[in-house]
Amino acid sequence: MKLLLNLLRIIVGVLFIFSGLVKANDPLGLSYKMEEFFEVLHMTFLSPYSLAYSIIMNTLEIGLGAALLLGFRMRLVSILLLIMITFFTFLTGYALYSGEIKECGCFGDCIKLTASQTFWKDVILLVMILILFLYNKRIKPLFGKQLNLILLIVSIVFAGGIQWYTLEHLPIVDCLGYKVGNNLPEKMKLPPGARPAEYETVLIYEKDGQQKEFTADNYPWSDSTWVFVDRRDKLVREAEGEAPVKDFILTDADGVNQTQAILAEPTPVYLFLVKNVKEAGKGWDAKMKALQEQFKAGKVYIYGVTASSKEDISAFTAAHGLQFPFVQMDGTAIKTAGRSNPCLILLEKGTVKGKWHYNDIP
Repeated sequence: MKLLLNLLRIIVGVLFIFSGLVKANDPLGLSYKMEEFFEVLHMTFLSPYSLAYSIIMNTLEIGLGAALLLGFRMRLVSILLLIMITFFTFLTGYALYSGEIKECGCFGDCIKLTASQTFWKDVILLVMILILFLYNKRIKPLFGKQLNLILLIVSIVFAGGIQWYTLEHLPIVDCLGYKVGNNLPEKMKLPPGARPAEYETVLIYEKDGQQKEFTADNYPWSDSTWVFVDRRDKLVREAEGEAPVKDFILTDADGVNQTQAILAEPTPVYLFLVKNVKEAGKGWDAKMKALQEQFKAGKVYIYGVTASSKEDISAFTAAHGLQFPFVQMDGTAIKTAGRSNPCLILLEKGTVKGKWHYNDIP
């Protein structure tokens, strides 16, 4: 039993630390995934706090994993681990069987797992942690109480420090399709053998106090006693492979698609990504105005890329003295391309040559 407990202790502890570190590399990515869960679960009132929850969860994962390896306060740690893995298993089970969420983001964007893989991974972890919980008294501390406490504090500070760094700059490891070196036209293509996900529209009607699901082919359109309640898209078959870069579509003020022209441009092109101009960070004005002088001299092109309205764009450009054109792009694509608001990307013939948080614009 001692050998089994130590083996489980190492496996679970390392997995929790690894999972926490991968997500701590990109806490914004996890916060976006949380917002997706909140929307599906009709808990959107929690969305404004998603980043705070993301940071806390990542720190807790790393801290609990470290505490388990150290054998620190095992009763408390095993209880917290059991609560956390039960919660994770519920979420991944919901993602799998509802079909409304494709990925849970348990290992961030660096390691993609299907909903099925993630759920069964959590089920196995649940069994392991349950054993650790039942026999927590047999797990002895690795070091003395004071040294264990110091090491645990160091791990928590380290977890917080990584997340602070990535939020003030950019993820240390960029696992997204827009990382430096990627050619966007190539990344927009589906890989060989790929096929999109298939969804079925489910229509929910109510009659005599009872709700029933119908498809678009058999809904009771001719029976007025059925009252429409809601509709949702149910996943019928999961996608097999997908393009690393999706929804990268740039349109000008008149709605004309400028994507291919910008990607094919031989002159260096800077994309100044500002998902929401009302929430843009500060401290970048002088650097962008210096870059704007190169734009005026014809050395480079600059395009602002936003999901904001024309009125908000006009107010934003006037307030910051920006004299380059803005184009529109889907907000989800913008926050995927750049993990800061604003974020600057340099393209040369569609290849990403540079990418900067607004604190680091050269």
